[in-house]
Amino acid sequence: MVFLTLYIDLIGFSIIFPLGPDLLRYYLEVDGHSGVLGWFLEHISQLSRALGNESHLPEVLFGGVISSLFSILQFLFAPIWGGLSDRHGRRGILMFTVAGTALSYLLWMFSGSFWLFLGARLLAGLFGGNLSVATAAVADVTSREERSKAMGLVGAAFGLGLVTGPAIGAYTVRLDLAAALPSLAPLGLNPFSAPALIAFVLSLLNLVWITARFKETRPPEARGTATERRPLNPIRAILSLDNAPVRSVNLVAFIYSIAFVAMETSLVFLSAERFGYTAYENGLLMGFLGVCSILTQGMIVRKLFTRMRETQVLSLGLIFSTLGFFTTGFAPSTGVLYLGVALIALGGGLVNPATTGLISLYTHADQQGRVLGIFRSLGSLSRAITPILAGILYWTQGSRGAYMLYAIAAVLALAGWFFSRRLPQPEK
Repeated sequence: MVFLTLYIDLIGFSIIFPLGPDLLRYYLEVDGHSGVLGWFLEHISQLSRALGNESHLPEVLFGGVISSLFSILQFLFAPIWGGLSDRHGRRGILMFTVAGTALSYLLWMFSGSFWLFLGARLLAGLFGGNLSVATAAVADVTSREERSKAMGLVGAAFGLGLVTGPAIGAYTVRLDLAAALPSLAPLGLNPFSAPALIAFVLSLLNLVWITARFKETRPPEARGTATERRPLNPIRAILSLDNAPVRSVNLVAFIYSIAFVAMETSLVFLSAERFGYTAYENGLLMGFLGVCSILTQGMIVRKLFTRMRETQVLSLGLIFSTLGFFTTGFAPSTGVLYLGVALIALGGGLVNPATTGLISLYTHADQQGRVLGIFRSLGSLSRAITPILAGILYWTQGSRGAYMLYAIAAVLALAGWFFSRRLPQPEK
């Protein structure tokens, strides 16, 4: 049941992914010539000229700033939603956050201006921290022996949603609701209203599903143990963790997330520059990455957890990731590129459920939501800072940029492997 909730939520979340360049181009034409946005864009152009590259850097930086604002709000609110679910139950918080997410898609549907679109993205970021609540619900209903296997299914829901959503977004953007419904055009319908409408409908379906079928996983008698007030500041919440193994896993996951997001935000540029990939071919490449990730987290990792400890699976995943980043960044042919992407997907498919499972196993039952919220918020923090830094490195170093970026990603994954070797195996 939680699998379906996560899957539907992540379809709506990822519908916007393939629309990024066209969507930004549209709003830049609408509102990018004056006012605060015009001033901001002019300074981005000046920065790109100072850094020595004007081809894609302004677009990358502008898109990175929008993405960062979304991720910063997830970073701020994921621990809050998780902590509230510890004290008040998972179901009510999930219903509230999914309703807020639906509202953000409705606002996007009628975003005729850039500022309304920005408001919609900020609202989506604010309520997007609900993934930590759903993950905590999985921890509530699984035994310690089965915890990491269940987190593999959570990862499979992530992967499946992140494959389905972009496909729906790429298809539905061809539908022009403003032309089909001219009477609503003055309300702000735009070329991207159809994907926004699909995301809105999916969120409403998710809300109905949670209301009708989602049973509370944290009973009232368990909530009484989570009455201690926790710091709302996510930085203070992270620093206040007194559980050394949890801090160590968070460090490994954060380092790995920086490496993975750097790959994620640059892969289509690398394939287009080095091998002349079109948007269609890049779509196939990203689909291949998603399918490999689904197979790993839905099938392979569950079998590995019956034979290996969580810490061993984590170390194995980081080794595969190191090889994958290096192979992808230095790929001389498309075959080697696909091999590198497969290794990255295999590595990530092992790392993600292993880290999530370890966090949950290291954590007491009355703090699952808060601690998993901190874990998710660190992932959002990496998504807030990495796209901009990776974009600057990639586009200011010419042909060396890809080699440097993926070499750094490989080194980060290797550093994560070094730190992971010190993790204790949790008792079950």
